[in-house]
Amino acid sequence: MLAAIERIKSYIHRTPVLTCHTLDQIAGAKLFFKCENFQKMGAFKMRGAANAILQLTEGERERGVATHSSGNFAQAMALAAQMLGIPAFIVMPSNSPEVKKAAVRGYGGEIIECEPTLAAREATLQQVVERTGATFIHPFNDDHVIQGQGTAALELLQDVQDLDFIIAPVGGGGLLGGTALAAHHFSPKTKVWGGEPLGANDAWQSKQAGKIIPQTNPQTIADGLRTSLGDKTWPIIRDHVERVVLVEEDEIVASLRLLMERMKIVVEPSGAVALAAVLKEKAALAGKRVGVILSGGNVDLKVLAGLFG
Repeated sequence: MLAAIERIKSYIHRTPVLTCHTLDQIAGAKLFFKCENFQKMGAFKMRGAANAILQLTEGERERGVATHSSGNFAQAMALAAQMLGIPAFIVMPSNSPEVKKAAVRGYGGEIIECEPTLAAREATLQQVVERTGATFIHPFNDDHVIQGQGTAALELLQDVQDLDFIIAPVGGGGLLGGTALAAHHFSPKTKVWGGEPLGANDAWQSKQAGKIIPQTNPQTIADGLRTSLGDKTWPIIRDHVERVVLVEEDEIVASLRLLMERMKIVVEPSGAVALAAVLKEKAALAGKRVGVILSGGNVDLKVLAGLFG
């Protein structure tokens, strides 16, 4: 992971770690916010995309990269590919937010739309790969992507000493898995927890069952967390994440409001889930030093206004 930090440092921001006295008082703990909402393209996924693309051969780069994503990873792949001067083919569901489609196009990515089902995404992606010869990079279930995502937590551990906990949101598990690996190798005393919406709780269910329980019908405003774990992310989370904390929709919205009103920063609902988990478990975290990964800030302002209306 140290190699990953060196590899991608010219392509990402080393995002700041912010604190907030008011939120410390509310939580009853000392909180350190790793602000990936300030990352290039607005989310941590730039790290994994850059790390994966940078490890392709020259021939692979010439043929380009392909992925399927409804949002942040689509943008990350398009921007990372643009920075390296290679083509990016992005399969996006037809119901993806227009603001995210516009961002992908703005970064030079070619969008291929499909029906909003996983089967359609995978079938369309296969057609794209066959047509272009591009290399498929999975949005989260890829070792290089996981290592790249983990650099956010590694930077946090480098910048803040003696963290008792790091809490990150979990969807497909790339960020939480990378966070867990960073803590395991560089700060073994730091416990890692995941935050997950109650309406998309496959990681929590998987931890309870000891095996992957696939996501079936996720219902949450945290659109970045509606994905199932993968066979690469699950073993890491199984072995190195102590627990997954479930939060309800009103708790996510309340955390969004706190981040905006108290810290004056814009975070997407998925990014606020980690803070919601902290506030849910105030008793367990009382007096502790807690790292909180704010995973991104790509939110449609109309959606945001509706949440607070």
